[in-house]
Amino acid sequence: MDKNSGSGQNEGTVLEIWPLESCRFAYTIGNKQPVRCTWISDQPLFYSDCNDVVEDDDYLDDPILNALERDIADMRDKAMAYDKISADFVEDENATSALFRDDAEFISAPYTAPASGLDAVVASLQQSRLGSQLLSFAQLHNVRLSESSQVSDASYDREAKLILMRPDLDLPTKTLVLARELRRVWQHRNGSGMHPLALHPDFAVLVNRAQNADLLVSMVRVAWELQLAGAKECWMLIDNSTMADLGRAFAREAIADFRSIHNGLAARATFETWFLSERCRKSDRSLIQQMLADYQGYVFSDNTEKSLLIAGDMLCALGKMPFGGNYLESIAQQMLTDPVFTDVRDRSNANFLWFIKFERSFTDIEKEVALEEKAKPKTAEIIAFPKVEKKSKTNKKTASGNAADAEIVSLNSK
Repeated sequence: MDKNSGSGQNEGTVLEIWPLESCRFAYTIGNKQPVRCTWISDQPLFYSDCNDVVEDDDYLDDPILNALERDIADMRDKAMAYDKISADFVEDENATSALFRDDAEFISAPYTAPASGLDAVVASLQQSRLGSQLLSFAQLHNVRLSESSQVSDASYDREAKLILMRPDLDLPTKTLVLARELRRVWQHRNGSGMHPLALHPDFAVLVNRAQNADLLVSMVRVAWELQLAGAKECWMLIDNSTMADLGRAFAREAIADFRSIHNGLAARATFETWFLSERCRKSDRSLIQQMLADYQGYVFSDNTEKSLLIAGDMLCALGKMPFGGNYLESIAQQMLTDPVFTDVRDRSNANFLWFIKFERSFTDIEKEVALEEKAKPKTAEIIAFPKVEKKSKTNKKTASGNAADAEIVSLNSK
């Protein structure tokens, strides 16, 4: 939609609204899509009369509206502050076609094993303070680095104490995925890496989301510290990828106040942005598929109270950093009840989760009934027949009795 109107000072102001074929919606993607302002309402056609004068000024003194206006102004200032420096991270307009050309050359070229780039990745990661701390922590626990073509990008093997990376990835991608797996090592060794299926399904969803979100938070923070050190390739990769919303959330807080990097406010903003995106749907779907295939049966899976306590402790442990403040400790208890963090908004995932909980509750009821039946005293009736008459070779009776004299004996066993 588009609108043309006068200044609003003349009585003959005309407001014209009509659809444009070239612009049906107002949207933006990474602040790069040119848009047109439109009138937005819950009605199909929305008209605004510029001549209307509001005589009631009581709403101007509403503290809620005033606080909301301050928050909006603060967010606008943060967004404008990042927009001033985001021009340094814009990719060339021919970057997409260059990717297709590179892929075509890669597919048609004969395969040659690339040279090992572990030293370059480690040297790049050590320029970040968080990255260097996570790397030292992994070395302290004897976790080794290796290259393998059998993983999608990178993977942490707990039993072997080994992090595997693909050798054919570019340096910025290797640096970020290594930071992610090093953070996974940190989760494992600090009490926040327990498998979510060990908990009740409701809390398993929350813990699984939080673990995945924390991994991306670490990637964004490492990329930001690297661009502060002058290595801007990783942040350019973040800002021009599907993680751009997470990167901008972190950058807005970091630019407004550099102390937010140390005290965890920037990381928390990135963490909350993850929960407001569609990443929850993908994370939930992967976990629910594991629930449907679960055959082991975990310790606390059916105990809601224990799962609640464990989930709270895991969220507090998840926010720990090698240095600086814990960015989740202050909101850990709120996350356990806040629908933004706990609700399964996808209908398909919600239906499967309900089925899983119903099946488990039905199994629990069956177990209780079986225990009750087992605890009941057992009763039985035994018919005791007299001994049958037998005759020896000399035709003498060796036992006497009559079948009509049978006796019924009742037995009760506990």
